[in-house]
Amino acid sequence: MLREHVTHLDAVLFTHAHKDHLAGLDDVRAFNRQQGAAIDIYGTTDVHEALKREFYYAFSAKKYPGVPLLDLHEITSAPFTLFGREITPIEVMHYMMPVLGFRIGEFTYITDAKTVNDTEIRKITGTKILVVNALQRDSHISHFTLDEAIAFARRIGAEQTYFTHISHRLGLHNEVQQELPAGIFLAYDGLTLDIHEALDESS
Repeated sequence: MLREHVTHLDAVLFTHAHKDHLAGLDDVRAFNRQQGAAIDIYGTTDVHEALKREFYYAFSAKKYPGVPLLDLHEITSAPFTLFGREITPIEVMHYMMPVLGFRIGEFTYITDAKTVNDTEIRKITGTKILVVNALQRDSHISHFTLDEAIAFARRIGAEQTYFTHISHRLGLHNEVQQELPAGIFLAYDGLTLDIHEALDESS
């Protein structure tokens, strides 16, 4: 947030309750203070339970000054509206755990996927910009490998696909990028995507 000079946070959408996807939430305190309001948090019941367990001090009856101020909103697999735009949750499987990706207009973000059923694929079809996980080259029980992510990207057929949730086991960025088909890229820290056109085309 500091590096990218983010000065305002509208809301947080959680995909699932694993620690590596929850742990940074305490840092919204700076935005609470700057904006003078609680931050809207969107997640499933399981996510809410994990947040209340991990950040119990934010939900106690007597709050210590300076704790995160969080306004929880429960979501399911049903579409919902946020800031005037429809958001369509995409349910993928992270081994045995359901994880939500999100489609907003022609932009779709998915992380921690290993399998995606045909019903959810249909929700993604037609997206112009796809972000999806590609953990490593070797087989993994709960994440797409590089080859699986490429196959998934080809099936979706987005104009641009970016691989994220990458481990050091994947290889060096420049070397891996040269192996990727046209229109598929490795994401990196500091990458900025201009998704306004993709959002506006669905409005």
